[in-house]
Amino acid sequence: MISKRNGSIVERARRLLRDDGSVLTRELLRSPGGFGLGQVPDKLKPDATTTMICGFCSTGCGLDVHMKDGQAVSVTPSVDYPVNLGLACPKGWEALTPLKAADRALTPMTREHAGERLRAVSWEVALEAFTARFKAIQAKHGPESVAFLGTGQMPLEELAFLGCLAKFGMGMKHGDGNTRQCMATAVAAYKSCFGFDAPPYSYADFEESDVLVFIGANPCIAHPILWERVCRNPHSPVVVVIDPRRTETAQQATAHLPIAPKSDLELFYGVANVLIREGWVDRGFVEAHTEGFDEFAKHVAQFPPERASARSGLPVERIERFAELIHRGERVSFWWTMGVNQSHEGVKVAQAIIALSLMTGNIGRPGTGANSITGQCNAMGSRLFSNTTSLLGGRKWDDAEHRATVAKRLGVDASVIPTDGGMAYDQIMEAILRDEIKGLWVVATNPAHSWINQRDARDILSRLDYLVVQDMYVSSHTADLAHLVLPAAAWGEKEGTFINSERRIGVIKQVARAPGEALSDFRIFQLVAETWGCGEMFAEWSSPEAVFGILKELTKDTPCDITGVGGYTEVDSLRGVQWPLPEGEKVAPGSERRLFADGNFYHESGRARFICGPSTPVPEEVDERFPMVLLTGRGNSAQWHTQTRTGKSAVLQTLAPETIYVEISPRDADRLGIAPNDWVRVSSRRGTLEARAYVTHIVQPGQVFIPMHYVQTNRLTFPAFDPTSRQPAYKHCAVNVGRLMLHDRAR
Repeated sequence: MISKRNGSIVERARRLLRDDGSVLTRELLRSPGGFGLGQVPDKLKPDATTTMICGFCSTGCGLDVHMKDGQAVSVTPSVDYPVNLGLACPKGWEALTPLKAADRALTPMTREHAGERLRAVSWEVALEAFTARFKAIQAKHGPESVAFLGTGQMPLEELAFLGCLAKFGMGMKHGDGNTRQCMATAVAAYKSCFGFDAPPYSYADFEESDVLVFIGANPCIAHPILWERVCRNPHSPVVVVIDPRRTETAQQATAHLPIAPKSDLELFYGVANVLIREGWVDRGFVEAHTEGFDEFAKHVAQFPPERASARSGLPVERIERFAELIHRGERVSFWWTMGVNQSHEGVKVAQAIIALSLMTGNIGRPGTGANSITGQCNAMGSRLFSNTTSLLGGRKWDDAEHRATVAKRLGVDASVIPTDGGMAYDQIMEAILRDEIKGLWVVATNPAHSWINQRDARDILSRLDYLVVQDMYVSSHTADLAHLVLPAAAWGEKEGTFINSERRIGVIKQVARAPGEALSDFRIFQLVAETWGCGEMFAEWSSPEAVFGILKELTKDTPCDITGVGGYTEVDSLRGVQWPLPEGEKVAPGSERRLFADGNFYHESGRARFICGPSTPVPEEVDERFPMVLLTGRGNSAQWHTQTRTGKSAVLQTLAPETIYVEISPRDADRLGIAPNDWVRVSSRRGTLEARAYVTHIVQPGQVFIPMHYVQTNRLTFPAFDPTSRQPAYKHCAVNVGRLMLHDRAR
């Protein structure tokens, strides 16, 4: 039962479901013992226009939300927000549409057995079931038998609440987020080379470089507003794209280097070899600000351009010209996304990119940097504050002083803070398969669609004794497997903050009513804490802004120190604030700042590190039966991840192909007798799908490409993981492709 220490159930619910006037006032609509959640508009004026941060990708665009009669009716891009300057991609224009979908989760729902229909229950019944089932599992199998999976889609304050509630309050050692699927590799590389997870750039660097190198990145599609900033660059920059596909970005670039899939590590070692051979190293910077260069130089001596050529498929002269281009550039910036991160050796690739930046002195100055572009809207917040890859504020789990600092501020015994981060996402899934984890709490993510090797993922999730899914929709593929569904409010129906790719903290606001009995994740966590019996641990956590204040204090004297940032109103008036901003420092509205201008890094020595290692073969080679390589990635700027939200918009659906398709080269299509728009079957060792053939020179012979957004795609992908970051390698597996006759199509 819900704790009665502070009053009756109804009184407790009334207090917990009130937002102190800042967001919602809720009325009890049912008889005692349950509570309904009628809502009234928040403190915004009924016909106001207010700016908030988009809830899709990590660009962090400002959107002006226009209100009428207390309801958000439309959005337009903010002309004075420093990120997007009056621009928005199709997803931003349609940001409000997913809130009105017919399949919103309106009430808690439960089922006892697989195959049964979900049935509506009260919040009280749902919370009692949640607590009773998870506590029973822990009592029988130990505290490590339950775990959680979160997301980079939730606000900073909710991420912190989930991580602290689960690990400190509920005794869950193991918890991770879907940020593991997109950014874990960059996190590991930055920590090892810089001493902290610190993307060094500002978006202004897109406009200040004279050479921009995009590696496994397609910003024309994945981050179109950032590509617009490249187009604004007044220096007539050279743009180089390194990618197996001739992507939309590659088509606009000065040069495209169509490397063989997963050959980038040896390519970058070969480029470093040429830079050293020719004396194109900034020795002054290397000697003053780095360590480990001699070992790095010795390592890359094994990778002459001839070896890099044989592995990458690029001629030696192209590799040498690329190295010379880096040398001649005065302001060279390197940019990467999932093509690097989602790899069996992605951390080493990211470390090699960082090494190229360091050895040429291209860091800390305008237009330079080794710059990882984030995926989700709050992946940076997840990395620093979700208690998964880092303890709060980017701290280390295995540092007793760090644990003591967090414990003291939160008023908890340091013994409740684990000494390591627990299992990563893939390890949690494996532990379920081994019958070690029996209960799982999935919040705002859809692993039954998005996790690699989908058939095994769904089988694994179906084995759980108790699966709780907390989401804004009841129709997700993961909710289909759930024992309990908790209805959550969406972006636009709650408040909090996001941190974008350039470390800019921006505010989101409640501009719409959550439907039915849906609650913000923040309020759900409050109720879970109270029901579990650890509510007193979070007595200070009365509102998202109160938690923001706590997190600010916890960043004191860390690299991401934001003690100089005011509350939500100040962040809003400054048009977002980049970390760090320690107490006493001031910034102008819309300012853009980069890291490492002073040449000091976050290792104890103050130096950046060169780190390298051996290259390794891809885990699944092509063979006679599966002779082609499957590549995956974003297919269209109107789609987002699993289309759980963008699929609700008729406008966005018209801007993207509804039917799954596979890109195949004309040479392969001719060899296989495939004509444009034919139905084909694509098979791997794990599964099969049917798709329309798109015959195009975008892909090289021997390769095919399928967008990640379609639910069928991960039937094929191979479950390989970077050994350091534990990030899945979605970008490479062996497949075969064959033309389907009409009567062969699956029905």
